[in-house]
Amino acid sequence: MQLHQLKHKRKQKKRVGRGGKRGTYCGKGMKGQKARAGAKTAPPMRELIKKYHKLRGYRFKTLSLKNMIVNLATLEKSFESGATVNPEVLLEKKIIRRIKGKKPFVKILGQGELTKKLIIANCQVSRGAREKIEKAGGTIK
Repeated sequence: MQLHQLKHKRKQKKRVGRGGKRGTYCGKGMKGQKARAGAKTAPPMRELIKKYHKLRGYRFKTLSLKNMIVNLATLEKSFESGATVNPEVLLEKKIIRRIKGKKPFVKILGQGELTKKLIIANCQVSRGAREKIEKAGGTIK
């Protein structure tokens, strides 16, 4: 005997609310909102929960891959002249950190002064930072 040769009866789904041995109301009580088909009322706690505002703070922020911000003053301290600055090097020097195990996007801002020639690669650069980097003789790829 094979599996496809087995004969069995399909068990029919119990249909309530159509007379029979369950009585007229079939365990749903009498008329009203909860007696209707598909009636789902909101739990009473929901109104209380909705009244509370969403709390600010580090415990409630979602971590998404946003730009990690690095200022020119940090690059001035951390790099020698002629060095290449990219997210991998910044991770190695622990200037930035991974977010959820992924390498973040890096944006360089123009706070601070820059005197060294740096090569910036794979980073977003603000307008002020771009001017200061080019003024110091650096390049942006």
